[in-house]
Amino acid sequence: MTTKSSALGTPGATRHFTLHHDGVTIPVSRGGRGRPLVLCPGLNTTQADLRELTDLLRLDHDVVTFDLRGHGLAPDADRYSFDVFLSDLVSVFAGLDLPSAPLLMGYSLGADLAVHFAAEHPDAVSGLVGVDGANPLPEPFITEADLATFRAMADDLAQRHAVARAEDIARQVRLTAQDIHGLNLEIDVIRSAILDRYRRIDHPIRMIMSTTIAGPGTEGRAPRHNRLWRAGAERLVRERPHISATWLDGDHRLPFTHAREIADLVRGGPDD
Repeated sequence: MTTKSSALGTPGATRHFTLHHDGVTIPVSRGGRGRPLVLCPGLNTTQADLRELTDLLRLDHDVVTFDLRGHGLAPDADRYSFDVFLSDLVSVFAGLDLPSAPLLMGYSLGADLAVHFAAEHPDAVSGLVGVDGANPLPEPFITEADLATFRAMADDLAQRHAVARAEDIARQVRLTAQDIHGLNLEIDVIRSAILDRYRRIDHPIRMIMSTTIAGPGTEGRAPRHNRLWRAGAERLVRERPHISATWLDGDHRLPFTHAREIADLVRGGPDD
């Protein structure tokens, strides 16, 4: 069950409220004017991290943002998995009172959550925008040879999160290195079957993808991962011609490096 408490301001101003479900408090912000849009953050990303993109989208959208459990202003939880993050997104929709079905936009893991939500609740959304996520990869992204590298990346990320917690509570992430690594492995499996979810969605979908998700390097894992990322999105567009893909020259940090370009693409609409 989802319950709601709020602190509301004038119409169009940013309003903040909390939703309570599954023993977790989800902080939500809503502001702007225009077409409703729900923005779902990704793994290790908070709504505060996406503020530049959010502010641009709010120029002509009524934008809802929130923090997944263990991220930002949302408290820690006793478990983390794709399904519990999906339940956070479901609770946000259950707690909203929007004038019409919103455009659902997700970044990274948030894009995967958006696709799964739309496949299960098609009447709840009017369209999808996925930013560098929800990619139906033709083969695993993380192989046995990559495990040590991804474990080291998770360790480094968890250490940086620990430092960041003392600097800005709105950008804190409380997941451990083990949590992060396990979720990366789970997301890899989920993406191997995500085409089946896309087949259940008839709404317009725009994918905004990075050309070099693993960075521009020509050695190590980067070339293979970049090729896989391109192949997965191209596979999706071939199978589902109503889905469009736009490639931006950058890595996985697109919302931080290309916020204006992303906002312009969203403003143009999924089919433009």
